[in-house]
Amino acid sequence: MNRTWIVIPMYNEATVVGSVIEDLRRVFPHVVCVDDGSRDGSQDAARAAGAVVVQHPINLGQGAALQTGIEYALSDPGMTSIVTFDADGQHRVVDAQAMVARLEAGEADIVLGSRFLDNRTQISKAKRLVLKTAAIQSRLATGMNLTDAHNGLRAMNRDVASRLHLTQNRMAHASELVNQLAVMKPHWVEHPVEIIYTDYSKSKGQSLLNSVNILAELFFR
Repeated sequence: MNRTWIVIPMYNEATVVGSVIEDLRRVFPHVVCVDDGSRDGSQDAARAAGAVVVQHPINLGQGAALQTGIEYALSDPGMTSIVTFDADGQHRVVDAQAMVARLEAGEADIVLGSRFLDNRTQISKAKRLVLKTAAIQSRLATGMNLTDAHNGLRAMNRDVASRLHLTQNRMAHASELVNQLAVMKPHWVEHPVEIIYTDYSKSKGQSLLNSVNILAELFFR
C-alpha cells in the first residue's frame, strides 16, 4: 500500500499553517512540519491541525528544514513517496495529488512542479524574467531542461529521497537539489502547478527582491 508523507518547512507561519495542513490532510493523512525556530506559536497551530511537528532549536534555514523532514519521513518503513510543500498557502493540494499519481503510475522517480507549463499562475513580468533566467542558468549548469528551477512543490519516491543530502541552508538549497538530481540521474518529469501569490506569501519570501537574491546566489556563489 502506498503511503505519502508531506514535508513542510515552517518558520513563523501560525496565521496560515493550520488551514494549509487541514486542506492537505483531507487527501494526505501523513504530514510532518519542521519548525525552524518559530516564535509565534506555529508549532501549536500545526499540531492542532493534525501534523507531526519536529523542531529545530534555532533557525537553520529552509534547506535544513527540508532535509530534517525528509529524514523523518524516511524513518517510516512504510513510506513510499514524499511531497515537499510550502507552509504559506502558495501551493495547491490538487497539484500535489496529481503529482503523486504520476509517481504511483511509474511515470517518474521525481515529479517537479513548474508554474510555467500552464497559465494559472499570475506572475509579474519582472519576476517571470528573473525565474526564467534562473532556469536557463540551471540548465547550463546541470543539463536538466527545467522550465522552473525554483519551485518548492515536488513529489519523489523513496529511492530519490534517500539519496538527497541538502547542506545549503538558505534558498540556495533549491539549486543544490537540482545539482544532486543531475548527478543522480533519476527519471524526472515536470508537472504544471499553480503558485498562489498573496500579500502574505509575498511577505514570506515570494517577493521580486527574493527572486533577485536567488539569481545573485546562482551567478555569484
